[in-house]
Amino acid sequence: MVAESPAHGSNKWMVTTAVMLGAFLSVMDTSIVNVALPYMMGNFAETLSAITWIATIYTIAAIIVITMTGWLSALMGRKNLYLFSFILFTIGSVLCGTAKTFPQMLIYRIIQGIGGGALIPISQAILRETFPRKQHGMAMAIFGMGIVLAPALGPIVGGWLIDHYGWPWIFYINIPISLVGIWMVYHYVHDPEYLKRGIKKVDWFGISFLMVGLTALQIVLERGQEKNWFDSTFIITWSIVSVVALLALIFWELWTDEPVVNLRILRNVPFAIGFTVVGIYGIALYGTTFILPQLTQSLLGYSAYQSGLTLLPRALTLFIFMPLAGRLYNHIDAKKMIILGIGVSCWSYALLGHLSLNIAFESLVPILLLMGAGMAFVFVPLSTVSLITIPNKDMTNATSLYTLMQRIGGNVGYAVTVTILQRRMQFHRSHLVENISASHGRFLDIYHMFTGYLHKNGYGPVSDRLGTFSFIDHLINRQSTMLSYNDLSWIFMLMFAFVTLFILFLPHSRTVKSTDEVALID
Repeated sequence: MVAESPAHGSNKWMVTTAVMLGAFLSVMDTSIVNVALPYMMGNFAETLSAITWIATIYTIAAIIVITMTGWLSALMGRKNLYLFSFILFTIGSVLCGTAKTFPQMLIYRIIQGIGGGALIPISQAILRETFPRKQHGMAMAIFGMGIVLAPALGPIVGGWLIDHYGWPWIFYINIPISLVGIWMVYHYVHDPEYLKRGIKKVDWFGISFLMVGLTALQIVLERGQEKNWFDSTFIITWSIVSVVALLALIFWELWTDEPVVNLRILRNVPFAIGFTVVGIYGIALYGTTFILPQLTQSLLGYSAYQSGLTLLPRALTLFIFMPLAGRLYNHIDAKKMIILGIGVSCWSYALLGHLSLNIAFESLVPILLLMGAGMAFVFVPLSTVSLITIPNKDMTNATSLYTLMQRIGGNVGYAVTVTILQRRMQFHRSHLVENISASHGRFLDIYHMFTGYLHKNGYGPVSDRLGTFSFIDHLINRQSTMLSYNDLSWIFMLMFAFVTLFILFLPHSRTVKSTDEVALID
């Protein structure tokens, strides 16, 4: 069957605006809530460990629905699913803002996550169909602009709203934007004729394996560091549950006739490569999204709002360079663009790996600008060339898997970052302490300087010594933390360099044809 022609003129941009509003809000709500957790902890009288479930439960609900999006589209129709999801997300946002108890908030965040999950992959699928093939690079650039800008703006917008109006407004802010988006989707988005509609039977086994496997995986990633990973029976148990359920899901979905997750798409080599690389990309992108605010708050004394602003330079260059990468896609081979982006990204991480405690924000800005430019030249051509050979009828299934892998990569990025940071801090602290002795010149200088300062301010000999050793211990902790952040930057650089091996197996973008084009030629 011949695919419907892409939308043209103003209608194309109305469709683009409509679907990007939903995707933007869904992604932003994964990060905007983080700055509100300390306030919610006091409001709901919960511990830090418990309150983080407000973020975790949204992610679990969203990734389950993301994985099922292709199947749900066949069940309900893609436009109907998008409208239903957008409305449910809006209702969940209203309810979250009105929550009075902790259990209420968890239930409302599940509702919001179920609604928000499908918005991301459907938006990507619709954008690829709305733009003609020669503009697919630009379509993915627009999609990427929204997806990467949202988590960067979340902490900034959230911090401002909390300071001026209170934490419920991080949810209420969604309502007017959602209403505009719902109206636009209803009027401008339509399902093409080639999309599969209806299912013969419900894949209950697949749904069960999926829900158990992804929930268990998310619990392991979220609670691993807190429980000291595999020293904990809790983590071992949930890890076994996750592995067994996900392996059962893979075997079942490849065997059954109407799978809830179409894993057969991974037989497509370009898509399988992109699927793998975008997971590693997600680890680095979301890992740095986590460590940069943490670094500036813990070591440079920034407030939560100021630390959120540290992500803005990277977000700005991503926003600027993604359209440029989209335009260049038709003129420069995708493999060359991706390798260039990887090289620039590695350069930025190498620069981050040399930071010191004296670093000023002005010195961070050029590094973050460079990082944003590099990541733009990875995301846009990678997304485009990975999905170009997927038939239109399978596009929603493909984008759901692609989004899932990026999201899981992000979750792994958070978990791995925290773990490595803690372990490297212990390592560097031990190394620094081992090299301090009474005969160490620099140690003696600091000891005498600070002891003299305390003595001049009226402290006794015992207080002098205790205060000096406390100060030196503080310096050691700061230095070991800084060195640990530098180690993380080097690890991210090596990860980016490693994915170059996968990129070599991607097809050249100038020669590859989409499956639908091949069908028309035949």
